[in-house]
Amino acid sequence: MPEITNEDGNSTAVAGGNGDVPAEALSPNLFKRYELGKLLGCGAFAKVYHARDLRTGQSVAIKSINKQRIMKGNLAAHIKREILIMRKLRHPNIVRLHEVLATKTKIYFIMEFAKGGELFAKIAKGRFTEDLSRKYFQQLISAVDYCHSHGVFHRDLKPENLLLDENWELKVTDFGLSAVTDQVRPDGLLHTLCGTPAYVAPEILAKKGYDGAKVDVWSCGIILYVLNAGYLPFNDTNLMAMYRKIYKGEFRCPKWTSPDLKRFLTRILDPNPSTRITVHEILNDPWFRKGYKEIKHPLDREFEFKESGGEEGYLNAFHLISYSSGADLSGLFGQSGNCISSEMFVSAKLPEIIIKRIEALAEEERLRVAKKGTGLRLQGQNWKYVVMVEIHRLTQELLVVEVKSNEFGRDLWKDKFKPRLNDLVHAPEPQVAGN
Repeated sequence: MPEITNEDGNSTAVAGGNGDVPAEALSPNLFKRYELGKLLGCGAFAKVYHARDLRTGQSVAIKSINKQRIMKGNLAAHIKREILIMRKLRHPNIVRLHEVLATKTKIYFIMEFAKGGELFAKIAKGRFTEDLSRKYFQQLISAVDYCHSHGVFHRDLKPENLLLDENWELKVTDFGLSAVTDQVRPDGLLHTLCGTPAYVAPEILAKKGYDGAKVDVWSCGIILYVLNAGYLPFNDTNLMAMYRKIYKGEFRCPKWTSPDLKRFLTRILDPNPSTRITVHEILNDPWFRKGYKEIKHPLDREFEFKESGGEEGYLNAFHLISYSSGADLSGLFGQSGNCISSEMFVSAKLPEIIIKRIEALAEEERLRVAKKGTGLRLQGQNWKYVVMVEIHRLTQELLVVEVKSNEFGRDLWKDKFKPRLNDLVHAPEPQVAGN
């Protein structure tokens, strides 16, 4: 049986994937908060278990990551990035990260449980109808568009990373290879080689830099083809031969494919990224629009400011753990060092006042401003990522304002914005002796 380490450092046996051992038989419970169940899957660095939240009784998935293997593989930065990315993504077609827990040897991702399993397992049983293929592609694009609007590029989209919930709705998962906008180099492109061979875009193979949004579109096109056909558009037992096919972008659709879908796939699987269809164009394509139900503000309400005193909209334990060292999550790995420039301040002002002040300063500096949920993204020329401001409620009276910036925005925030926002910072009243 596989083992998992609990909070006191002891190991306990965990039921395997056959599910023959009931969750109730497992003891002790993880952090006395989650009752562990069967093993759902495992990889080189992590294992995923089904579990039950003892507070609510709801099912969750727990991803257990071995710290020692992560450190040996120099993958700490990937884990930090995955946490930071998943923390801010709230969309009905993206697996939600509830919280992160850690011991001396393990890191635990507590995630939404997708009861339906991998989409890949369903495709393996046979191709989908065109209407069903369109439904899942619509949900995929909705999630991808949301990610891109928040400066996140998945870079490893494939059926194995698409799950289904109990209602057979699609959920995107595994952001371990994702990139964020501040990883873009001065040439405006990403350069890290990553992805799964059969789903990777030709420009990644060319090793000349690539646009993260366009490579995600390519992977989505491969997924759509597989849903409709039941097999890959570019495939060969010889890897180099398969890469040559990808470079050329030559593929054939099965005979049952409609003319509209063929046209659509040709636009997506265009080997030239400069002429490849964009997410915006996909969202307006007639084939795609059929029966499409647009999600205008996906779960943004979870970050709205509530004055009722309820828990919704307040920082949970995961946020507080993350904020204990800003965006630096090195504490999870027992080491120090910053990977992203980040700072915070506490304010007693209304969120609207904070946002208006920052918008006014951004206008003076001729920055473009994009409102995202309860925050702002400030961008300079060529839409180069500069500064991201996110506002969260800490208590009923206080807010936490988190500011993240890349190398282009760090000095701008420090020299131009910060000195002129000092009056927004909350200064606690001094304690008087005897009170």
